[in-house]
This record gives sequence, C-alpha cells and structure tokens, in this order.
Amino acid sequence: MSVKDFVQQHRDDFIAMRRDFHMYPEPAWLEYRSASKVAEKLIALGYDVALGADVLDLDSRMGLPSEEVMKAAMARAMDEGADPELVEKMGYGKTAIVATMKFSDDGPVVAFRADMDSNDVIESEDDSHVPTKGGFRSHHDKAMHACGHDFHQTSLLGAAALLKEKEDQLEGTIRLIFQPAEEISEGASDVLATGLLEDVQGIIGFHNIPQLKAGQLALNAGAMMAGVEKFKVTVTGVSSHAARPDLGVDTVTAVTTMVQNLQLLISRTVSPFETAVLSITHLDVGSTWNVLPKSGYFEGTIRSFNPSVQRDLKAHFISIIRHIAESLEVDVAFEWGVTPPVTFNDEELTQVVWEASQGLAEVIPANPSTAGEDFAFYQERIPGVFAFIGSNGEPDAPDLHHDHMTIDDAAFEVSVPYYVENAQALLRYFKAKEA
Repeated sequence: MSVKDFVQQHRDDFIAMRRDFHMYPEPAWLEYRSASKVAEKLIALGYDVALGADVLDLDSRMGLPSEEVMKAAMARAMDEGADPELVEKMGYGKTAIVATMKFSDDGPVVAFRADMDSNDVIESEDDSHVPTKGGFRSHHDKAMHACGHDFHQTSLLGAAALLKEKEDQLEGTIRLIFQPAEEISEGASDVLATGLLEDVQGIIGFHNIPQLKAGQLALNAGAMMAGVEKFKVTVTGVSSHAARPDLGVDTVTAVTTMVQNLQLLISRTVSPFETAVLSITHLDVGSTWNVLPKSGYFEGTIRSFNPSVQRDLKAHFISIIRHIAESLEVDVAFEWGVTPPVTFNDEELTQVVWEASQGLAEVIPANPSTAGEDFAFYQERIPGVFAFIGSNGEPDAPDLHHDHMTIDDAAFEVSVPYYVENAQALLRYFKAKEA
C-alpha cells in the first residue's frame, strides 16, 4: 500500500486519535495518559517499548512537579482510561517513551521524535472554535494542546503503523521518541542522558506552523529556530526613606539604568548581517511611594540564530550589568533558565529530506523562527533535520499557544508521510555511506 493510500484509509482514525489526545492534555512530566495510550498502540504493533525507569533516571532530572501533583495526575490518567500497569511503571514523572523496531540485524539506526506535553492555556469556549463546536475541547482546567503536540504524537503513531507494514522493504533500525516536557525545554536532554540514542546516526522531527497551509512543508539547512537564553537578574542595594536616598543604595535607579543600557546590546554589539533579539519582559522593584526598596529584579530573553553570537551576547549582557552594578554600588545575581540552543539542520541530511519530501508536499524554503525548540539538544549530539509542516494557513489563523489554536486535519496528509518517506530515505542514505 502506498503512503498516500494508507493515510487516506486511516484518516478518520488519525482524526479520532488526535481529538482524544486533545481532550486530555497533560503538562510537562505529567503525560501519563498520553504516554500510556501511545505505549499501548506501539506494543500492539510489535515495537520494543522502553518507558519509565528504562528511559528516564529520576535522580538526574530537574523541574519535576511535587509528589502530590504527580500522584493526582497518575490517578486522573487511570480514571480517564490509562493502563494502570503502564502508569505504575512510569512512576513519578518518567513519562518518556523510546520504541525500537529492527528491520534487519545490521544496517543504520535512525530516530524520529514527537513531543507530548500541553500548555498552561485555558481553551476557548467560543462556539466558533472548532474543538468546542466539534465536542473535543479540553476536559482539563488550565491545560490545552495549544502548540499542536496532540497532532505531532498522532502523526508519529500513524507513521509507526505504516513503517511496520513496510518492514519487508526496510533495512536497519528505527527508534521512535515520544518526548515529555518540551514546553519547559527539559525532555530532550533527559532522554539523551539515558544513552538509548548513542547508536543513532540521524534524527528528524517537525513542528506544525499555523501560518502555513496544510500541504506545505518548509525547510532549510542551518538555523531553523533560535537559540534561547532566559534570564533573571536580581539587584540588591540598601533600603532607605524616599526623603533620604543618601542613606541608602538606590535599587530602582540601578535596575532602570541596567534596563536602559541593555537596549544598546543588539544594535552596538551584533553585526547588521546577523539576527538577534533581547526583550526585557518583567520588572519588579519597590512596593510603595515613600520607600526606596532594598531589592528588585528584571527578567526576559536573548535569542539569535548563531551559536557564537549567542555566546557573545550573553557575555556582553553580563559585563554591562556588572559594570553598572559596580558603579552604583549594588550587588547582582544572575539566574539562567534551562533553554535550548539553536535548532540547526545538518546540511547533507537536509538535502536528503528536501528531495524525499518533494512528492508528499509543496516544499518551500523556511523562514527561521525566533521561538525555541528543545529538539536542538538532539542535534548537538546527532545530525538532524527539523521541518515546519503547515497546519492551517488561513489569513487570521490563531498562532501557537493561542486559546483558539486550531489544526486542519488535512495536515496529516503531509505529517505522516514526512516520517515514513524520510525513514526510508535516511536508511538508504546511511546504508550507502557504509558501503
């Protein structure tokens, strides 16, 4: 059966599966129901499925919810149809899955990744919103698949089924990664830390893009998504009465001076031929009109498409703040979030994917995105390709993370074949390199 025929035959199954995932969104490290449903389907297809402690080491991980929150999420998942045995095996926050299918005893190993976690977004109840109108709006308070990860995991499950059907035509091994915690940029690093991907020679993934039409696929070699730095700077001086600033060390002046001077960081340190952005998004200093506060802070993000530019920007950022702190006699402390580097596509593999995707989509050059994506952590270790797949394309299509974000189900006609055709292409490519 051709890939196109397979997708048409199973289109209603994909839609039903995605809508099921959409109704039960789960945030980072709490993807128990999602992972259970995924694992059940993969086991039924004959994949060797690793999950729970086989994939994630609890002691090596950051950002876990409290034990109480995880217990509640496990209980809810089982109430909503998750397999109790699988949930128990996942334990506290070990919700990643790595599934393996060996099509031959030797040959190359390639991997494919989809993310599973949801966003802290309250989904729209408007009658015009497709999930509300169609009866598959989120059942969970303050949680929504507003980034389309329901679509991503359904696409990879569909590909898993078709790859199994094509097993006689394939030589080598594939690994399917169903990853938690992409939204907090922690899942990929923790999957890598297990060593389960040490033998992988190439990896591909994608993200849906509402601004592209269903049927389009955008791709470039090099930078696809920005490297991200998340910062918080805490400034500490000496509190005093507003009438006697000479008796204190003015934190308000220090914070505002830092914020003002940082506006020159991009324009005066980055080449005009590079792209970068610094945004300070939150300030908190002082709480009343007649007291100069002891401390305050500001936070924001630095982004660029060039790893060396990103490193230089961070160094200049720190230098500017330290010089101002010294001159104004305040203390500063920096906090840096766990954030992804540049999503950077391997040049040779991008050409392979570009050619293999011609028959399944309208393939166009990508406009790199200043959003971040933790698929970049895989690409630091493994040559990889990350594509953008159109998921709406209407002029007023709500963007990712919007409470009206809507997937056009016609996008499955590209997303499932993207994995399947490129699995075959990459296995052939690496097999030829070994010859």
